[in-house]
Amino acid sequence: MTGMARDTRIVVVMGVSASGKSTVGAHLAERLGVPFQEGDDLHPAANRAKMASGHPLDDADRAPWLAALADWIRATAARGRGGVLSCSALRRAYRDELRRAGADVWFVYLALDRAVAARRIAHRSGHFMPPALLDSQYAVLDPLEADEPGVTIDASGSAAEVDAAVLRACTASS
Repeated sequence: MTGMARDTRIVVVMGVSASGKSTVGAHLAERLGVPFQEGDDLHPAANRAKMASGHPLDDADRAPWLAALADWIRATAARGRGGVLSCSALRRAYRDELRRAGADVWFVYLALDRAVAARRIAHRSGHFMPPALLDSQYAVLDPLEADEPGVTIDASGSAAEVDAAVLRACTASS
């Protein structure tokens, strides 16, 4: 990864729904020339259906999803390349599990005020995550802690501002 500490670093772009994880993650991967994985695509169909019906996932629901994310991290790092993964990773325990994948995992937490997230969700269409589940995400959110590898970025700005801040943080971490 150009400017990154190791060629096998996996950057996990995390945060609540509507924080911009998918957009920022895809842009970052393109800029760095590495593979991108949308974490939502690794959810089992039952998880997507449960969320679409307005029910939050529990840890048992998340277990196969977290395992799939960890598998992607291991496989990507094993190819000797870095990558970018977008996923909520709301709880510290989930991030710990992703770090145990054995790769150099570095988190970008897109911090977003609840009111801004609610406005963004209200204006998007075609996503399985309904606005009613936003409160459940904030209820379980463990913001990135000082002892975790990564950075917190204010995601309330424009897409261009957030993209630029994330790229600066990722290249400065080398």
